[in-house]
Amino acid sequence: MLNKLFGLFSKDIGIDLGTANTLVYVKNEGIIINEPSIVAINKKTGQILAIGTEARKMVGRTPGFITVSKPLIAGVVSDFEVTEQMLKYFIDRAHQKSFSLVPRPRVVIGIPASITEVEKKAVEDAAYNAGAREVYLIEEPMAAALGARLPVQEASANFIIDIGGGTTDVAVISMGGVVASRSLKIAGDRLTADISQFIRDEHNMLIGEMTAENIKITVGSAYPLAEELTMRIRGRDLLTGLPKEISVGSQDVRKAMHGSIRSIITAVRSTIEETPPELIADLINRSIILAGGGSLLRGLDELIHHETNLPVTIIDDPLTSVVRGCGMVLEHIDELKPILVWSAKEAYI
Repeated sequence: MLNKLFGLFSKDIGIDLGTANTLVYVKNEGIIINEPSIVAINKKTGQILAIGTEARKMVGRTPGFITVSKPLIAGVVSDFEVTEQMLKYFIDRAHQKSFSLVPRPRVVIGIPASITEVEKKAVEDAAYNAGAREVYLIEEPMAAALGARLPVQEASANFIIDIGGGTTDVAVISMGGVVASRSLKIAGDRLTADISQFIRDEHNMLIGEMTAENIKITVGSAYPLAEELTMRIRGRDLLTGLPKEISVGSQDVRKAMHGSIRSIITAVRSTIEETPPELIADLINRSIILAGGGSLLRGLDELIHHETNLPVTIIDDPLTSVVRGCGMVLEHIDELKPILVWSAKEAYI
């Protein structure tokens, strides 16, 4: 009874705790936060200096005693204390307009499909310590499918590919469960690293992470373009140590990312091969759904279609699909509880 009473007043929150970005959905309000999953820390004092957008501004621009890092690697908590502080920051932001007596919120968090029970417990504990009253975990491909408004509880195949910053989750969903799946620690961040390494190997030039990310967004593609793109970039010449400027084209970026892209395609094909024959017909009649920020890479949908002969659709606003799915769980918690992978007990109040 007390829990139901608290539910009337608390701001229940859905969180896409991503390697690259953290998005926060507040029940009855929608998405209110979309910031990088980055934390700046003073190593001398242990003090957290900035989180999210403010921390991102410091990347590559800090003295040695200040580190700017991501507390999640491949969607998994790599630094428990920093993750807890980051979650607390975002939960407090969601409650900042409320008076101090508002009860602690119920929290639904999207997690990669491949993480272990220990890693799930780490996310749960971090959320409780950050101020949650109840914690529920949902696999990101399931959340993305909900966010895409797919009929996940029907007896039909829903094929979802969620490409985030740290992980790519490929899943066939039917009757509220995952029928066949693959999870890779190859996604947006790996593609960015591939570009950095390519520039280093081919041009003897060192570039920063933000420059490599900009290359991927500006000229990157997974499939040949009708009109190839080019851009000028600047970095440090590894031979002379001096500034250097070169031109990079979309063909170069495809070459840089080829190995990682092929791994994603292999995962998609393997998932199709594992899908029961009764559901294969559904895949022919329905689109493969692309979600997550990585789905915005030019030509990726064309490449997957070429490799599978199945229709491919990028959902509207793919960056927010997981957090919208978490929001749907909040709005229909009793109906959707069976699809959660972790329904945590109520915390002590």
